[in-house]
Amino acid sequence: MTSQTLREARKYEEASEKMIKQEERPDFHLSVRTGWMNDPNGFSYYNGQYHLFYQYNPYAPRWDSMHWGHAVTKDFLHWDYLPAALAPDEAYDRDGCFSGSALTLPDGRQLLMYTGVLRERKENGEHCDTQTQCLAVGDGVDYEKCAGNPVLEKNDIPEGSSVHDFRDPKMWQAEDGTYCCVVGNRPADGSGQILLYTSPDGFQWKFKSVLAANNNRFGKMWECPDFFRLDGKWVLLTSPQDMLPEGFEYHNGNGTLCLIGEYDEETGKFTEQHNQAIDYGIDFYAPQTVLTPDGRRVMIGWMQNWDACSLRSPEEKWFGQMSLPRELFLKGGRLYQRPVRELDEMRRNKVEYHNVTFSDVISLNGIRGRKVDMELTLRPAEGEKLYQKFALRFAQDEKYQTAVSFRPRESVLKVDRKFSGSRRAIIHQRRSLVNSTNGELKLRVILDRFSVEVFVNDGEQVMTATMYTDQSADGISFFADGTVNMDVVKYDLVSEG
Repeated sequence: MTSQTLREARKYEEASEKMIKQEERPDFHLSVRTGWMNDPNGFSYYNGQYHLFYQYNPYAPRWDSMHWGHAVTKDFLHWDYLPAALAPDEAYDRDGCFSGSALTLPDGRQLLMYTGVLRERKENGEHCDTQTQCLAVGDGVDYEKCAGNPVLEKNDIPEGSSVHDFRDPKMWQAEDGTYCCVVGNRPADGSGQILLYTSPDGFQWKFKSVLAANNNRFGKMWECPDFFRLDGKWVLLTSPQDMLPEGFEYHNGNGTLCLIGEYDEETGKFTEQHNQAIDYGIDFYAPQTVLTPDGRRVMIGWMQNWDACSLRSPEEKWFGQMSLPRELFLKGGRLYQRPVRELDEMRRNKVEYHNVTFSDVISLNGIRGRKVDMELTLRPAEGEKLYQKFALRFAQDEKYQTAVSFRPRESVLKVDRKFSGSRRAIIHQRRSLVNSTNGELKLRVILDRFSVEVFVNDGEQVMTATMYTDQSADGISFFADGTVNMDVVKYDLVSEG
C-alpha cells in the first residue's frame, strides 16, 4: 500500500514537472524530474527496459529528505519518468532512503535494496545518523517495503566499524544463483572499507568479509561501491570522500576510484593490482553499472561535484543530471570508457575537415552548436616544431566560453569553465595528465545543453564538466599557439521522438 508521504511526492512531481520546459533541460542526459537529484541508484534491466532510480528531493532544488526518483529507457538516451519509487515513510528510514541497487528475483518481481537513515539526537544536543540496509519489492512501478526491515544493521558489521557510515548497497547474483552485495563503511581507523554480504534468496543476508580496505590511502569514507567482472578481471568502483590530490590522478575533495584485480569468491577477498581515477574532470561522482542483455557493462554517474553545487542559481526549478551512459572495457590493465554505441544513432549532418593547419584562432564553417558529437585528431604541422598549446572553445559568444586545452610539452589536458557564466568562486578548472607522443592526441567531445564530456585517446580517460551558459552561445572555435594540424569530424546530435 502506498504511504501518504509517497502519494504526496508523486502528486507534487507530476504537477511540478509541467513547470519545466523541455528546452530548459538537457536533451539526452537524464535530469531530475523536478527539484534535486544526486547519486544514481538501482541501475538495472527489468522487463525489457533499463531502470534508473536516483537520490531525489522533489520539493526543492537542494539536498534534503531523500526519496528515490525513477526513470526508464530502452536506449540509454531517451528517458521516461515513472512515479517516485520510495519515500522516507517508515520508522527506520524516516530521515532518508539513501542509495542502493536493484535486481530481478526468480519470481519476476524487482528487488530494491537501499540505505535507511534514522537521525537521532544525542545527549550533547548533536545529531547523528544511524544507517541500515532495507529491502522493497515491486513490479517496476510500485514497491512495498519488506516487513523484516532493516535486514542489515549494527550487529551485522565488523567490530569497531561505524553504523553512522554504513551505506549504498550494490547487489548482484553470483553464478551459483546466490546473491551478494557490497556496502560502503567506515572502520575504526576512520578511513573507508567495502563490506561483502551474501544471501541465498536476496532477503536473508549475512556478513562474509571485508572485501577491500582503504587503510587511509584514498580519502576517507568510501561511498557507492560497485563490483563486477570485466574482461577477465574484477573491478571495484567507489567514490571516496575527502581525498588529497596525487599528481594529476586524484583531486581534492570527493573523487572517484577504480581498483582492478583478482577476487577469491571462497574467502571473499579482493586483491588489487591497479588503481586509477574513473573521471578526470570536474563533475562526476557515485557511478553505478548495469550488465546489458548483449553483454556490455554500462556505467552512469551523477554529473556533479558536491563542492560546486552552487554553480546553478537556486531560483532554477531543477538541479542535477546524469552523465552519458558509458561502455566499459579493460585495455593494457586499465579502465577505458566510450559513449554507449546507441549515441551513434543520433548523429546527423556530418561535417568533416582533414589536415587543417592553423596557428591562431579559427572557426570552421558548419561547426557550431550545443548538441554535438565531435572527433578531433591533433598533431604538429609537418616540418614545424612542437606547438605550445591547443584549445577548443565552445558554448561561445562574445561574452562566454568553455574551453578544453592541451599543452603537449607537459602532456596536460585542461577543462576550464570560468567564462561559462558562473557567478561563484568555485571549481572552474581541472587538469589531467594524458598519453601523447610528439603532440598527437585524439579527443571525442560530446556536448549537450549543459555539459561537456571529453573522451581522450579512444576512451583511455574522460573529463566531464557541467556549464549553464545561455543556450544562444553556440559558437565553436579552435586556437593554436604554434602550428597545429588537425582533423575534425562533427555531427549534430538529434533526438527524434
